[in-house]
Amino acid sequence: MAGKMMHAAGFIIITILLAGSTPAVANDSTPIPADGSQVGSWFDNNVKPLTERKGTPDAAIVTAEEGPKLIKVMKDGSGNFKTLTEAINSIPERNTKRVVVYIGGGVYNEKIKIPQNKPFVTLYGSPNNMPNLTFDGTAQKYGTVYSGTLIVESDYFRAANIIVTPDGIRPDAQAVALHISGDKASFYNCKFFGFQDTLYDYKGLHFFKDCYLQGTVDFIFGKGKSLYLSASEDNEFSFVHCKITGTTCVGGTYLGRAWGSSPTMVFAYTDMANVVHPERWSNFGHPERSNNMFYGEFQNSGPGSNISRKVCYTKKLSDAKAKSFINLGYIQGSKWFLPHSNIGSKLYSIV
Repeated sequence: MAGKMMHAAGFIIITILLAGSTPAVANDSTPIPADGSQVGSWFDNNVKPLTERKGTPDAAIVTAEEGPKLIKVMKDGSGNFKTLTEAINSIPERNTKRVVVYIGGGVYNEKIKIPQNKPFVTLYGSPNNMPNLTFDGTAQKYGTVYSGTLIVESDYFRAANIIVTPDGIRPDAQAVALHISGDKASFYNCKFFGFQDTLYDYKGLHFFKDCYLQGTVDFIFGKGKSLYLSASEDNEFSFVHCKITGTTCVGGTYLGRAWGSSPTMVFAYTDMANVVHPERWSNFGHPERSNNMFYGEFQNSGPGSNISRKVCYTKKLSDAKAKSFINLGYIQGSKWFLPHSNIGSKLYSIV
């Protein structure tokens, strides 16, 4: 399993910032630039619609994106449904077309699960009044794995403009905000709040853009292979152009700890506040794991980026070594990843 984000007390926040405008053939090998002001143009040049792909996109996603269906969820009854659960239940099993669930503003108190047999689902919240999905599902009631407020088991899932907050965030009970185990999923402008185990990135290829994650202990964990920006069971997380902030605590927070035997985690071009433990990484009390861990850092900044007291297994990456963690090939992007505007433009044409 991949490492966990770990903190002793207080809150740690990771802001995933990838500034991008409306995208204009996708290239998986071009690395994300070091200059943050150039990231938007990098995104435009490398995340293209299906018609402009370099490489072969998945046949299933080509079919799915031809004419999406819209379902509107509005708490005031002006949509197709008042609850997300009703909307998800209405989607046929083994659907082959994109289904966009538009969610109006408000608080939706329900446990939401998108099962494995319902792929190509998009949850699209109102951009001007982001809906808050919440549920009192703690590990004491459901176990950590199934405590998630939002559980996504299906492939080709997308979410944009949603807030996920387990009800009653508290230090005495684990409560997962998002549990994602479907493959080839993307998240845009989403916020995930929690205390312990906020984001269970269980398995699959995932992309997070302009997202906000808050937690204290182990708040990102799992076996996914994910690219966090402003199928094999790979255990890897790559954070690029992110921002780490939080409240101070005794000792600081580890960037990751070896929850399993061979984790891989990289931070690149990330602004780190003075909340990072000086040793930076932990073997979780298992020194035998040190030879199998890959904890890398590349051109980070801020007071928390000082590596003078790092543990011996921290790797300061070269340009050549870092490149494989900071491009879309890391998540096989040309096969499935679509620009954010692909959601919005199609949605606005049918809302």
